[in-house]
Amino acid sequence: MRLLSSSVSITRYKVKGKIQGSLVQTIMDGLKKNSITEIDNQPVEKAAGWTSFDNPYLPDFQTSSCAIGAHFVFSLRIDKKNIPSKIIKKYYTIEMAKRLAESGREYFSRNEKSQIKEYVVNALSLSIPATPNIYDIIWNYDGSSLWFFSNQKAANEDLETLFSKSFGLTLIRLFPYTMADLASGITDKERDLLSTISPTKFMD
Repeated sequence: MRLLSSSVSITRYKVKGKIQGSLVQTIMDGLKKNSITEIDNQPVEKAAGWTSFDNPYLPDFQTSSCAIGAHFVFSLRIDKKNIPSKIIKKYYTIEMAKRLAESGREYFSRNEKSQIKEYVVNALSLSIPATPNIYDIIWNYDGSSLWFFSNQKAANEDLETLFSKSFGLTLIRLFPYTMADLASGITDKERDLLSTISPTKFMD
């Protein structure tokens, strides 16, 4: 989801850890090293990586900086190839019939069928362009806080994994439990009591 959309969903994070050495250079190096790679014309179903906020389809961290004032602004791009199951079934059936005719056999083993299906999916992946999904990020390093413009579970998981890989820092998703756990002054006894609390369901 884009920052400048008419409506947005936001997940708040606390960033745990500090970067050693040059802050801007380390962040830029992490973004460059893990920037999105194009998977069109590749037998790959999904790719996730960083891209620039102002030009997400042509990411360029070599000549532009993501630092804006006290914040770092960039985006996570997740490209996916979604091949309808009916399309896979069609070409799998065609390929199966072709190979049976060529081999003169009446049937294939389960393992052979699996290999044929994998071949069909890979072949289709080469001809189908990936659909890009872009999620903007605002990172306040000094405040150890980050805003991620999505609430989708898969996108949040990809963000947390890639962020740790790129910068060596941990993202802690903020919701009532974690906010209470991170609150200053909480005692060990209170933390133990917090771990026993269960969600309350509100009924109309």
